[in-house]
Amino acid sequence: MTTAARQRKSTVAIVEDNAPLGASLRQIVDSTEDLQCVGVWGTGEDALKKIDAFRPDVVLMDINLPGISGIEATARVRQALPAIQIIMVTVYADHDMIFAALKAGAAGYLLKRSSPSEVRDAIREVLSGGAPMSPEIARRVVETFRQPAAEDTADSDLSSRETAILEKLCEGLANKEIADRLGIAANTVRVHLRNIYEKLHVRSRTEAAMKYLKIRGRGA
Repeated sequence: MTTAARQRKSTVAIVEDNAPLGASLRQIVDSTEDLQCVGVWGTGEDALKKIDAFRPDVVLMDINLPGISGIEATARVRQALPAIQIIMVTVYADHDMIFAALKAGAAGYLLKRSSPSEVRDAIREVLSGGAPMSPEIARRVVETFRQPAAEDTADSDLSSRETAILEKLCEGLANKEIADRLGIAANTVRVHLRNIYEKLHVRSRTEAAMKYLKIRGRGA
């Protein structure tokens, strides 16, 4: 592989105290042409010590870690290095814990029983501006921000298509559902979401929904 090809790879770190699972996730990442694993760390403490040196694009974070929890580690990473996207990895869909992780800054979540293709899809989704999560969790996140806010927000220059996508996002729809409703490709939704994030000066679906609901509430 040429140097140019290696540079195109997106980097992934794994924080997982179960060594066999950590090794399995690493194998999935490293066997994917456009991804590269830069580290597997067994504790949140270890991850916090090393992550600044590696600065991966995406972190797969076990939600239940010994010592510092995955949720606390997520909050600390997002505060120090907000460009890093974090996907929580959990044994089962504990909605309360997943919701807490999303509030801490996680971009989405994966179940530990997910297939290799589902792991790859989730990583690629966050890299393209998406958020791998169930519609139920997405709706719960959006509902958190439905209360009107008093603070001012900057005016945005959203196109009619971007506004339509934001409306669907605020209904808790996933990218594929938004694409189906609007009659466009899922990849087109991802492109629009990246543009929306730039215009609203946000980094995630949750922040975009929150800011748009504030703007809409102010203009009502």
